[in-house]
Amino acid sequence: MGNALFYHLTRSPMEATLPMLLTRSLEAGWHVVVRGVDRGRMDWLDQKLWAGPEEGFLPHGLVGGKHDAAQPVLLTTGPEMPNAAQCLMSVDGAAVDPAECAPLERVCVIFDGNDPAAVETARDQWKALTGAGIPAQYWSEESGRWQKKAESGGAGG
Repeated sequence: MGNALFYHLTRSPMEATLPMLLTRSLEAGWHVVVRGVDRGRMDWLDQKLWAGPEEGFLPHGLVGGKHDAAQPVLLTTGPEMPNAAQCLMSVDGAAVDPAECAPLERVCVIFDGNDPAAVETARDQWKALTGAGIPAQYWSEESGRWQKKAESGGAGG
């Protein structure tokens, strides 16, 4: 079982942070599922990823295509992981079931620190995941660079 990393966005928008995290995951050799809650928002994110710089191209697709199983990064709003992902990235408060974390190397919960509802959802996700024994780290960019602010070995910490 991997760990959960919570990314509290206060300076950078999700569409700027997500490519950095996706690049690191792909460099680790992982396939990734990015799970959101709204298909329109995932379509928007798909367009943002396609519009990125050529040198930072991130191969990806939206779920529902004929090559879903081969996609290194798959954007979805559902629980499916047809690309055999080793990393799940939850955006916009998408649910993460502690049971689905067991086969994964990593779960990333990316949330907007300027949205009180998003912060509350992330707190609930932290409690659910650590309560299920999943080690977690909380990262903040409040100081202008990413810093680890908290860590739990799981089991409620």
